[in-house]
Amino acid sequence: MLYGARGGRVEIGTTDMDYLVFGQGPRTLILLPGLSDGLRTVRGMAVPMAAAYRAYAKRFRVYVFSRKNELEPDSSTQSMARDLSQAMEALGIGRACVMGVSQGGMIAQYLAAGHPDQVERLVLAVTLCCPNETVQEAVGRWIQMAEAGDYRGIVADTAERSYSEDYLRRKKLRLLYPLLGLVGKPKSFRRFLIQANACLGHDASGVLGQIRCPVLVLGGGADRIVGGQSSAELAARIPGSRLVVYEGLSHGAYEETPEFDREVLDFLC
Repeated sequence: MLYGARGGRVEIGTTDMDYLVFGQGPRTLILLPGLSDGLRTVRGMAVPMAAAYRAYAKRFRVYVFSRKNELEPDSSTQSMARDLSQAMEALGIGRACVMGVSQGGMIAQYLAAGHPDQVERLVLAVTLCCPNETVQEAVGRWIQMAEAGDYRGIVADTAERSYSEDYLRRKKLRLLYPLLGLVGKPKSFRRFLIQANACLGHDASGVLGQIRCPVLVLGGGADRIVGGQSSAELAARIPGSRLVVYEGLSHGAYEETPEFDREVLDFLC
């Protein structure tokens, strides 16, 4: 297996949580994906993830966590952080570097604020501290699509909002929309709807001042999902944090520019 990649499940209360692990580095890095986790967990994605994050796998023992498999209807980003803390304890993971992307970044904020002994360094990518009009419009639209069973619409709208026009054309992503609309469709949108509503209810602004570990905030200056100002607003609430904004890029900045991984690795290492 690539970088020793494997999947697993860890018990959380009366349910469990899917996770992946790969890499052979001496330190631990936890990756938290975004709202796409509501459509599909990381189960079965060990090798693709290890390939995508090979730059990290060379330096870290990397864990990628989904949300737990049976989410309560009123689950919040704060309760998801508590679930993650329990999963780390169950797997014997002590202090780790944490990188959260989009909704994963919302969860990571609460993890660092509420469980400081578990977070060594924190990376918050294309995320926000509290709701704004941009995220309400974007996620609200996806909720309507999910309620109508329109998986293809969610996939296409997410891509259109996430990437620059140049990237969409170069990668010919629009040609893939019909295929992507058929592959990976969940049997139920319940999990997605719970996580989407948790995004809209996220407001960690009152606890961000409690974060004491080093923090790197990265965002897209033209983000059409969480808003172009969200990263600056987030960084301003975290004492001593460092801010990097990729002007002209949107929510998929972490995929579009190789500078993203270089910034993160320089910060973590």
